[in-house]
Amino acid sequence: MSSLNHDDNAHHVVEDCMGVLKLYSDGTVIRSNIQFKPINQNNEDNNLVLFEDHLFNKKHNLHLRLYKPTTTSTNLPIIFFLYGGGFCFGSRAWPHTHAFGIRLATSLHAYVATPDYRLAPEHRLPAAVDDAVEAVRWMQRKGLHGSGDTWIGDCIDFDRVFIMGDSSGGNIAHQLAVRFGLGSREMEPVQVRGYVLLAPFFGGEARTKSEEGPPEQMLNLDMLDRFWRLSIPVGENRDHPLANPFGPRSPNLEDVELDPILVIVGGNELLKDRAQDYATRLKELGKNIQYIEFEGKEHGFFTHNNDPHSEVEEEVMQLIRQFMLQNSN
Repeated sequence: MSSLNHDDNAHHVVEDCMGVLKLYSDGTVIRSNIQFKPINQNNEDNNLVLFEDHLFNKKHNLHLRLYKPTTTSTNLPIIFFLYGGGFCFGSRAWPHTHAFGIRLATSLHAYVATPDYRLAPEHRLPAAVDDAVEAVRWMQRKGLHGSGDTWIGDCIDFDRVFIMGDSSGGNIAHQLAVRFGLGSREMEPVQVRGYVLLAPFFGGEARTKSEEGPPEQMLNLDMLDRFWRLSIPVGENRDHPLANPFGPRSPNLEDVELDPILVIVGGNELLKDRAQDYATRLKELGKNIQYIEFEGKEHGFFTHNNDPHSEVEEEVMQLIRQFMLQNSN
């Protein structure tokens, strides 16, 4: 089903993302339904988690999906999970996003919020970042005023919030880390304790060695460039501050106080060198950052894994669990 009827012969296609998203010369965007493979979600995990959708941005009709363990007692940490998709695709309801939300809630015994955000090219950056900020503000309002329901109440700890992002979601998580600064004081009583960036989607005009290497099974350099052309402001390039955190016009992070950051990336990813360079530069600036690389793995090996209880996913969860424990006091 397309978002808009359109005569393919009236105007030419400017950008075509796998036939699923087409941008025409007159600015029209056509989105088609995506057929997903079923996710082998563990039935036991499904039974251990409750989930519910909530409207967090009425103006743009944006919802977030909340997950909480059925064994809820009190004092659960909050995880915001920002999904990936090159800023052009994604939904809280997509099977792999939903499955990962369940996995986070069960493995980390946490309260999980997965917000939607406006997608490019209809809504170019910084729209996605602004929407993520609004999702955290929604949680802030719940902490300040209470929710009056059983979903957001005494069971969660607003003082232990972690923001996690996959791919473009990892980019957004970085933007929030810079925006909120150490302790996220503007979001009180919400206190962000740390950020987890899963293969963050960063760009730049100068090519890296990993970008020039062999393509991945599901991702290539042409696709990465297309995502940037569709998502950054018109007329800008890949050194835009929202693409390249160390670009010529990006903020100087030396004097920016940041909460702890954990970066996880696959060794065979096109984005590997950018993630490694990001971690190295922040480390040189004295920031609290960890970089973990999984040898031989490609993009999305943790969130698109069809076996949610595989050895590698268990290892990823253990790393995140340790990071949360280290930064909860």
